[in-house]
Amino acid sequence: MKRLILLGGGHSHLEVVRRFGLGAPYGTQVTLVDAAQFATYSGMLPGLIAGHYSFDDCHVDLARLAQTAGVGFVQSRACGIDTARRRVVFDDGARLDYDVLSVDVGSTPPTAQVAGAAEHAIAVKPFSVFAQRWERLIASALAGSLRNVVVVGGGAAGLELVLAMQYRLAQAAPARPVDFTVVTAAACLVPDHHAATRAVLARWLNARGIAVHLNATVERVEPAAVILSNGTDISSDATIFATGAAAPSWFASTGLALDARGFVSVTQSLASVSHPEVFAAGDCATIEGHDYPKSGVYAVREGPVLADNLRRALDGKPLRKYRPQRLALALISGGNRFAVASYGRIALPGAWVWRWKDYIDRKFVRRYRQ
Repeated sequence: MKRLILLGGGHSHLEVVRRFGLGAPYGTQVTLVDAAQFATYSGMLPGLIAGHYSFDDCHVDLARLAQTAGVGFVQSRACGIDTARRRVVFDDGARLDYDVLSVDVGSTPPTAQVAGAAEHAIAVKPFSVFAQRWERLIASALAGSLRNVVVVGGGAAGLELVLAMQYRLAQAAPARPVDFTVVTAAACLVPDHHAATRAVLARWLNARGIAVHLNATVERVEPAAVILSNGTDISSDATIFATGAAAPSWFASTGLALDARGFVSVTQSLASVSHPEVFAAGDCATIEGHDYPKSGVYAVREGPVLADNLRRALDGKPLRKYRPQRLALALISGGNRFAVASYGRIALPGAWVWRWKDYIDRKFVRRYRQ
């Protein structure tokens, strides 16, 4: 019997498990492995932070999904891949052998690159941990001990986060206002989007009194302050890192071919360029010859192709190609049930966009509960 390990409960693997549940590859033992039982749908995290969603609304129970699909589930944290022996290694010393391996473990905020960030900052990922820290911050705001929050990162994820936090705290503790600041090393907000989208988000930030520092590199994080490379000292009772994506550090010892930033380098079939029996998708992988952002939109679209190619790899058949779309629709929420639809030069804000986004997001999560 062949052994297929799905390492990580990312968006791509959710679809792989669902499709295998409709008809698993013959003579194959499939095992899903993740450090947590519940997978957060990233598109709904800002709504969770803002108070629009409950935990159950935006999480998928991986153990239940696997059981329904006839797939094994192991809750454990991976710390390495022994590609020579075809074995996944876990931090508790356990090992799992594979014939075919697929990796969808996401990315991590690059806090290791900034002095003091690992000790004094709060990373957005893993989402489950951040959600718990967020509940403590709400309690601190209600007690009056949270006065200044700094969010490092001016991409869509960072701005959705700061707008959601500001909205929630303004509703929860209106008599105890909290000052928010966004810090980004980029020359503009959301540089991956058109100026029209940037203008909408800038208006929302300004209307909420959220300060923005552009071209600002964080030199170090202290317990009560963020120090910029130009010497600026920003008071901070809570520093949140939402600065894009860094690869898991243990990738470096796997022997897999990696790109310049340490992500698994894959072909258009989503197979490793160095180890054809290993596949990777989502934020933890980079397709050779394609430049696209680390975004859940791409991970979701990779899911069906990944599922098909894993079947083909197990059967010894030729693999399909996945071609990332040149433009992807982004629905960026503003915390208060408003959002902006960003697609190329088009930027359409409104409450109707939030309702559209809410419908899409709920439909996605529901797909993996049925």
